[in-house]
Amino acid sequence: MESLEQLKQDAPAQIDAAATLAELDEIEAITVGRKSPIAEARRGLGAITDGAERGATGKAINDVAVELTSLIATKRTSLDVAEANARLAGDRVDVTLPGRVPQRGTHHIIQQTIDEIVDIFVGLGYQMVQGPEAETDFYNFTALNIPETHPSRLESDTLYLDYGGSDEEILLRTHTSPMQARHMEENEPPVYIVVPGKVFRSDQIDATHLPVFHQIEGLAVDDNITFADLKGTLAEFAREFFGPDTKVKFIPHYFPFTEPSAEMHACTQGTWIELLGCGMVNPKVFENVGYDSSKLSGFAFGMGAERMAMVRHGIKDLRTMIDPDVRTLEQYR
Repeated sequence: MESLEQLKQDAPAQIDAAATLAELDEIEAITVGRKSPIAEARRGLGAITDGAERGATGKAINDVAVELTSLIATKRTSLDVAEANARLAGDRVDVTLPGRVPQRGTHHIIQQTIDEIVDIFVGLGYQMVQGPEAETDFYNFTALNIPETHPSRLESDTLYLDYGGSDEEILLRTHTSPMQARHMEENEPPVYIVVPGKVFRSDQIDATHLPVFHQIEGLAVDDNITFADLKGTLAEFAREFFGPDTKVKFIPHYFPFTEPSAEMHACTQGTWIELLGCGMVNPKVFENVGYDSSKLSGFAFGMGAERMAMVRHGIKDLRTMIDPDVRTLEQYR
């Protein structure tokens, strides 16, 4: 009974110190197993002749066995949970599953539209060029035959910059058309260019206006270019961009830098809608850049990238284009 009492005092600490199930199994064997002091004490019960003493001794042995068995069971449950969690942590990546392919990013819908339009005109033989966003009054207005009294020159329409050291007014360009004059000044004809870029207007943000948006300008200058060339080029563009069955029509309009001028409308989804402005290059523009207007002719056109995207995708509100919510942008992947 002395060894049993010693076991009762020492075993709980040994059980609690077990770090693994294997260690607990060893402790269980030496505390309540077949070679444990408890088993030895039970085998000695037969040598006790007094019935009352044998009963009391048997009860004491059983109480120790039940207490230690309960401690071992509790510890086993704790170790089972710990080892299961460790296995789960180690197996959280199932290497037998197919690999996870990250979702590929894409360009913004405006950039997608610009790229596709430029590609169409490059396929027609045009060269893509770009120019500065901060422009001079001369290239933005004067070289394009826009008179001093034109309302677009007012600060209510145009964003002027406080740019010291310049004799000319510096502004944020209101269209990509200044590259017409810049390119012709530096290049001999023939000229076939398409000019994408960001432009700026003094407009409030609403469903149809943005202060910063994107335009795509086109210019063709060569011998004997006619309005028929203009119509054929833009009709082909419309078929490439909107589909082979797209119909177009040209309605007379006015632009200072083209004469005659027109708006091109296209029939999409059964509705006629204005797409872009165009016309034959005004001879005064040729004169401003040193071209001989008696020998050359050409046409120009300009379109808004946002407008082209809205018509194509059925977008009703221009503000959708600047919505940073990825759920909105993902619709136009």
